[in-house]
Amino acid sequence: MEFTVKQIATLLGGEVAGNDSLAITKLAKIEEGQPGDISFLSNLKYEPHLYTTQASAVIVDRSFQPKKPVSSALIFVENSYSAFTRLLEEYHKQLSYARVGVEQPSFVGEGSQFGEQIYRGAFSYVGRNCKVGRNVKIYGHAYIGNNVSIGDNTIVHAGVRILDNCIIGQHCVIHPNAVIGSEGFGFAPQPDGTYKTIPQLGNVILEDYVNVGASTTIDCATMGSTIIRQGVKLDNLIQIAHNVEIGRNTVIAAQTGISGSTKIGENCVIAGQVGFSGHLSIANGTKVGAQSGVGKNVTEEGTAINSSPAFGLKESMRSLAIFRRLPDLERRVFDLEKKTEK
Repeated sequence: MEFTVKQIATLLGGEVAGNDSLAITKLAKIEEGQPGDISFLSNLKYEPHLYTTQASAVIVDRSFQPKKPVSSALIFVENSYSAFTRLLEEYHKQLSYARVGVEQPSFVGEGSQFGEQIYRGAFSYVGRNCKVGRNVKIYGHAYIGNNVSIGDNTIVHAGVRILDNCIIGQHCVIHPNAVIGSEGFGFAPQPDGTYKTIPQLGNVILEDYVNVGASTTIDCATMGSTIIRQGVKLDNLIQIAHNVEIGRNTVIAAQTGISGSTKIGENCVIAGQVGFSGHLSIANGTKVGAQSGVGKNVTEEGTAINSSPAFGLKESMRSLAIFRRLPDLERRVFDLEKKTEK
């Protein structure tokens, strides 16, 4: 892919100082820039690299004023970091949607329908009666079960498993080896000490603009649906159990586990290795620190919690500070006891 500096400036709503006809073929860090590359300068500690970089163009803030001559073309925008992010998104989109067509061998079951401009990689499998929208990309070795619906512009990466009856929205990205719709962990204890499997008859619904990280697992509901609402971003290696609901625009970091039937609100931020007990209700805007264990409901919106078991962030930080001082406190108590005895 090749664009001119002028075309990129037009896309970003910027103004060019320098040669706007230069061809750009790649994005790069400012300290590693070579001819044909475009980079950006946001953090001024990297400003010295601006005067030595070989990149053909650099995106900078409108307020920026170079202190030395610059050989690169400069694209002045309101916010260079945001503009470069926008460029990364466009570049990624061009790469992702460049592939069109069907590679062989691949399999499609009876009654499945596909929109225009789709891509199916070699060894991909699509079951019966599926509905796949336009511009969908299904990479090699992905498995799509029966009666699955996938919305427009969704990307299903290599090795993904989307099991029967699941519904995937538009503009979703499902990264390698994620499993959507696996059987929930449901077993009924029996009088003789054994466990009987409870059939899991529901599905998983991903709404639009959901990202699912590599090797993340989302279990189907026992009945009804496990629901991941619009705009949710899930990191790698997350376990989401049956009948969980996650609210819009919530982000969850790696190795978090959410037990069955827990409801997490909108715009929550959950750090890595957090564990949630089952059947909880977590209010909108909740922030949960890494390695916290959440065992009770969070009812007040915008609450920040930490620790295991998790409780208020300020109280948690105060408690941890006291915990670190325990050896010193023990020594002081011992000294006081000795003085009292005397």
